[in-house]
Amino acid sequence: MEFPTDPNLIVGMDNVDDAGVYKITDDIAIIQTVDFFTPIVDDPYWFGQIAAANALSDVYAMGGIPKTAMNIVAFPIKEMDISILRKIIQGGLDKMKEADVVLVGGHSVEDKELKYGLSVTGFIHPDRILTKKNLKIGDRLILTKPLGTGIINTAIKGGLASREAIEFVTRLMATLNRDAAQVMEGFPVHACTDITGFGLIGHVAEMVVDSDFGIGLWSEKIPIIPEAFDYAAMGLVPAGAYKNREFREGMVDISPSVKQAVLDILYDPQTSGGLLICVESESAGDLVNELKKKGIDDAAIIGEVLSKPKGKIVVNP
Repeated sequence: MEFPTDPNLIVGMDNVDDAGVYKITDDIAIIQTVDFFTPIVDDPYWFGQIAAANALSDVYAMGGIPKTAMNIVAFPIKEMDISILRKIIQGGLDKMKEADVVLVGGHSVEDKELKYGLSVTGFIHPDRILTKKNLKIGDRLILTKPLGTGIINTAIKGGLASREAIEFVTRLMATLNRDAAQVMEGFPVHACTDITGFGLIGHVAEMVVDSDFGIGLWSEKIPIIPEAFDYAAMGLVPAGAYKNREFREGMVDISPSVKQAVLDILYDPQTSGGLLICVESESAGDLVNELKKKGIDDAAIIGEVLSKPKGKIVVNP
């Protein structure tokens, strides 16, 4: 399939990345992204917040600042009261206000299945774009949010999640990646992405596929929502995790001592997950310390960029 080309297109369909980037001037480029999905929590207001935070995250992952957004709505008007939609949109608006983003419009359609999200435009200097591919041997990988949201949400749907787990994961998914993005600006960061539907393994795979590098992950260092271990052991693993594993398991070498529940969590599809930051090894500890000072308590160094095996992910304890 042949896509339209333009000399000012910096990141487009030829690159597997979080957003598209188009150069406007020597000093300004725009970042464009879109994301929407069905409800993953029962509360419509929180659903709106989570969907907005999730859509805004792609701009932060590219190193940019989101500026404008447009609502995307699919709503079953014949089956649901319009007050539900108002609460969803209010949640999205409040999250946009928190991010200093302006809503400039949107589009809605009648649909049997409720969906909500945003199309987002952000700004960045053309020389400061962070993509997934600029890895350097010896770099460390830092994750800013714990894993396990997909498994917790599966437990919620099954009526098995504790109130504490529900409250924690809801607020976690609604948390912007803005603070993490602002902190990493002051460090020698080479690459970045956010962890969403492909799970940690899937997004790490996108960084090393067809490359001259490998990535080693230290499973015991990876922040994980505590309840996710128990729910994974009970078999409350979403279908998306199995699809993620099927797609990427050929790229992964796993130590026999890594527990099955941990492996399930590494493939678990995340909603509005954290940033995965690739930074020079000498600065990794300082970056984690600064993230924690900003209130990002779960930030942790979880792995490193290896010279070999090329294009592979090695998971050790």
